[in-house]
Amino acid sequence: MRVARTVTGRGRGRSVDRASLGIASVTVLVFALATLTLTGCGSGETTTTAPAETATTAEAETTTTAAVEASDIIVASTTSTQDSGLFDVLLPAFQAAYPQYTVKVIAVGTGEALKLGEQKDADVLLVHAPASEKEFVANGFGTERLEVMYNDFVIVGPADDPAGVKDAADVSGALTKIADAQARFISRGDDSGTNKKEIALWKAAAIEPAGDWYEAVGQGMGEVLRIASERQAYTLTDRATYLNLMESLDLEIVSEGDSALFNQYGVIPVTDATNLVGAQDFAAWITSPEGQGVIEVYGVEKFGQPLFVPNAK
Repeated sequence: MRVARTVTGRGRGRSVDRASLGIASVTVLVFALATLTLTGCGSGETTTTAPAETATTAEAETTTTAAVEASDIIVASTTSTQDSGLFDVLLPAFQAAYPQYTVKVIAVGTGEALKLGEQKDADVLLVHAPASEKEFVANGFGTERLEVMYNDFVIVGPADDPAGVKDAADVSGALTKIADAQARFISRGDDSGTNKKEIALWKAAAIEPAGDWYEAVGQGMGEVLRIASERQAYTLTDRATYLNLMESLDLEIVSEGDSALFNQYGVIPVTDATNLVGAQDFAAWITSPEGQGVIEVYGVEKFGQPLFVPNAK
């Protein structure tokens, strides 16, 4: 087009006879047409290529967006990991490492989390009832079980400790004192890992808790602690959740340190999960040095101690 305009521009100022004008006009016309044809071809290529690239880019962006949206990972986990605040630091770190995933957490008791896994309503589980977890994998519902971290359970209660639990030598003695005094005890009663541990501890102490003093409320760990605080009752809790919420509670630790209070957490990708690759990536990351490092320092700055101890093998 620049050539055509230049040629046309040069011809405008000339004084020529009709014959010369005719010849010049024909020459210019032919040259201009040829130039326009060549330029048009180039223009056509440019016009065709640009939209194609734009369309391809837009299509790629749409595909990428759709892939991210389709890559949700559903994590069924205990309420203790949620209420302890661990996910507030763990999930952002995971998603920074794996930006193609969006993690959605269903915080329930371990028993309910295992059921969600059986029904394939979750992709991966983060739970704390080792015997039930191993059975889950043995029955084919999980691809593998990997140890992630541990902390411990503690018994908390009123500061004045009406049952004298602090004087007990171990956790069985603590529960015996609570039962003998018929001091109010709040149980989760939700088939969670904490509830399973509590039932096992009562059994080990040869006590079957029953009566008005013992109340199963069917709630998560955070809510059970709030209920126990309001009613000035005893309860069993994981240490992490208690420490994270203790400023809002009127409860103290009255029994701790018994080896029977050990609390191990495991991660299990669900067999044939909707997002099995995402589940495996989550399990691999949380047991990797990077994931274990996030767990190791959580709580140190605020509480002077880690709330969980990483122990992936």
